[in-house]
Amino acid sequence: MNVLMLTDKLTMGGAENYFIKLENKMVKGTGFHLYTASGGGELTNYIANKKNYTALSRKNHLLNLWKLTRFIHKWDIDVIHANSLRMVMYANCLRKLVWKRKIKVVYTKHNITALEKFPRVFSFLMNQAVIGIITVSEYEKRVLMNYGVKQEMITTVYNGVDLEKFPFTEKSQSDVFKVGILARLSSEKNHRLFVDIAASMKLEKDVQFYIAGDGPERGPIVEKIKKSGLEERVQLLGEIQEPQKFLQSMDVLLLTSEREVFPMVILEAMATGTPVVSINKGGIPEAIVDGETGMLVEDHCAEAFREKILALKSDEVLRHRIIHAAREKVVREFTSEEMVEQTYKQYKIPYSNFKQQLNVKGKSI
Repeated sequence: MNVLMLTDKLTMGGAENYFIKLENKMVKGTGFHLYTASGGGELTNYIANKKNYTALSRKNHLLNLWKLTRFIHKWDIDVIHANSLRMVMYANCLRKLVWKRKIKVVYTKHNITALEKFPRVFSFLMNQAVIGIITVSEYEKRVLMNYGVKQEMITTVYNGVDLEKFPFTEKSQSDVFKVGILARLSSEKNHRLFVDIAASMKLEKDVQFYIAGDGPERGPIVEKIKKSGLEERVQLLGEIQEPQKFLQSMDVLLLTSEREVFPMVILEAMATGTPVVSINKGGIPEAIVDGETGMLVEDHCAEAFREKILALKSDEVLRHRIIHAAREKVVREFTSEEMVEQTYKQYKIPYSNFKQQLNVKGKSI
């Protein structure tokens, strides 16, 4: 079976790292031959099988469709795995352009999309355009079902951690308690709250704050740090190439996002032995049980985060219990091997299932 995996771009991000992980883990002997295509980005350097990779334009969609049509014919593609809503649109254009081939379309939904403002339109598209939808949390599966997407089409496949790249490490003793955040500097990640949390802990002289990542909000974040008088307490590290080392070096990782589906970074932190204090959003409580495998905060409140951080800082027994329980949960439920195996199963869904979905009142759409 020949699979073409598509994504918009391969810049640093959770969906993009998922794409790379699948490509790296799709090993010989599985019966699948994987081909990939994207709009480029720094993560293309991590593609293992570059001879099977095709670079796409970020703007010229007609050129992309022409290039991918030729690619499908050349490599006898059986399945298109779309990793964004735009790539679902691409896949359906391609399916019509190569209508003689029985191509199945699988969609992994990583993020909240603009089309979800119109649930009926979104659910109609999903019900007609794809053979299966992979959601990265049970929460997201319920959301899609509420929109009207058919339950039998949706399978939850959790993001998986590569435990070799994110090994567990015991924390060394230090005079500084390090609190970090690892996320693109964009408004939905809510780094402003992270700075507010740092401001609320000015009296804790042995606590330092670190921001890893870059993006359009960098300027406003720098300005807020200056206005808060936190230049000595909050460090911006920019884009980092080895996230596992950053996570291992932190005593606590915060997640302050306005919205989330199921962020990969919390699993990676749990794997490395770094406790997480997170806002209770989306599928996050499927990984973090408050007080057991991490800490959850119900509101975007700096004081609530401060209390959780201080609880972890002051209670070494609690901290160690959470660290080890979190690691065990990742090993048990969130490995990259399990993610790949469950994804294989989606590729094997019979085409007859898809054909039934593509008929409305007896006529193929």
